[in-house]
Amino acid sequence: MYYKAVIFDLDGTLLDTIGDIVDSMNAVLTDLGCPKHSVDAYKGFIGDGLDVLVRRSLPETMRDERTVRTCVQAMRKEYGQRWARTSRPFKNIPELLDGLMAMDMKISVFSNKLDVFTKEMVSVLLGAWQFHTVLGLNDAIPRKPDPSGALAIARAMHMDPGQCIFVGDSNIDMETAQRAGMRPVGVLWGYQDRNRLISGGAKDLLSDPLDLLPILEG
Repeated sequence: MYYKAVIFDLDGTLLDTIGDIVDSMNAVLTDLGCPKHSVDAYKGFIGDGLDVLVRRSLPETMRDERTVRTCVQAMRKEYGQRWARTSRPFKNIPELLDGLMAMDMKISVFSNKLDVFTKEMVSVLLGAWQFHTVLGLNDAIPRKPDPSGALAIARAMHMDPGQCIFVGDSNIDMETAQRAGMRPVGVLWGYQDRNRLISGGAKDLLSDPLDLLPILEG
């Protein structure tokens, strides 16, 4: 078996989190008297970290640094109260993780979500499985698509990057995998469409989580 490890994105890949993100950011916007956005709109806003999500959500006339900083703090508070209300693993993710454990595959998570939320969500919502490393956005690691975090995880797992598959739902994830020298695998149940995944460099597209297992077995 050539591949020995899988690094997963979190939002839109392992967990369906969009509902809690939408409710939290829309609560912040409502408090400001700003228009709210739809779920589809937020699917285009997320993926680059909380500060970028906030900036994209605000009206163009309110994207000054002071307002963005204030709203980031407000969003952290709102999301801290809401993140577990509807967020759950996608269908067949538990079965996929069971399969990976049976194969003795090392698994990790690398997300542009803030590190504190990434670790807590994996612990609470995916705590039945042993993830080697769980890494979110922090001051020490640049955000994706910079490959530094993915490479740091590979080193922590004692893996060559070429032995790792990187699974995600966005072009950013695919670019991260390419730059890290890992195999980019895109998922079609997440928040971006097939064309964006292909443009990011996806080598494989999964319609169902269990479709990953034959790739690893091959």
